[in-house]
Amino acid sequence: MAYSSNNTSMISTFLLVGIPGLVTTPSWWTLILITIYLLCALGNGTVLWIIVVEPSLHRPMYFFLFLLGVSDVGLATVLMPTLLKLSLFDSHTVSAFACFLQMFFIHVFSVMESSVLLAMAFDRALAICRPLRYPALLTNSVTSKIGLVIIFRCVSLHLPLPFLLAWMPYCHPQVLSHSYCLHPDISQLSCPETQSATYSFIVVLSAMGLDPVLIFLSYAIIGKALQGITSHEDRRRAQHTCAAHISAVLLFYVPMILLALVDRLRLPIPHAAHTFLSYIHFLLPPLLNPVLYSVKMREIRDKILRRLQPMKVRSFP
Repeated sequence: MAYSSNNTSMISTFLLVGIPGLVTTPSWWTLILITIYLLCALGNGTVLWIIVVEPSLHRPMYFFLFLLGVSDVGLATVLMPTLLKLSLFDSHTVSAFACFLQMFFIHVFSVMESSVLLAMAFDRALAICRPLRYPALLTNSVTSKIGLVIIFRCVSLHLPLPFLLAWMPYCHPQVLSHSYCLHPDISQLSCPETQSATYSFIVVLSAMGLDPVLIFLSYAIIGKALQGITSHEDRRRAQHTCAAHISAVLLFYVPMILLALVDRLRLPIPHAAHTFLSYIHFLLPPLLNPVLYSVKMREIRDKILRRLQPMKVRSFP
């Protein structure tokens, strides 16, 4: 698509950027991507399966873990089309419609994961600070309503973005800085003084900016409550329960905050490092979250092993 710096136009295609240095080894990069996706699907699918088939896991904490698994699988799935297209065919062109669709689902699943991590923090705070009232306060009905609020929040925040971007004039070359479509990337190509940048700032502030602050406050409350627990065993059990969630929070927010600082402060880091950090932010949580929760949460681990053991016995009589 030809570009003229003197004209504005509606955009029809975007150009994606791959990881520098990997163009010469597409087969290895494709193998790595497919392996990561299969491990994400297998790990999260196992956790989702055990939560569904085990009635004892039909509780608020595991309902939120189920939503976390859905967001992880969804995020990994929506990233793969453009990543595999680049690695398999070295094709950098993506239609505007496909780009806006991918952008929408990437941000929906990202905000969904952030919202679920926040809900899990509130769940742990309530369970530790009000253990006797916890079953009455967080019933299955209340948990279902929280899940609906999370889904409504994700969709409603980002539904206007594709429509805003589709009707905006663009004054810059349509080259994106990642291997997938993100709203900040696309909005930077538009003409100045557009509504999309302002709306994007509001979305980021109301979702990604607010959630980690509330999670931090939840753990401040949990830390204060733990100091009042006299039983060493009860304190150890509560800390162990929170360990997996804290790990998931750090895994999700630390790369995101680093990316935001790099972009905001315009730090002079190599493009390959910036791209790699972005891949870590989007692909590492779906890959490692199932491992974290299977290892740290004994109930999940024991249920999986108990379900798999009869299969092993039947396979080897």
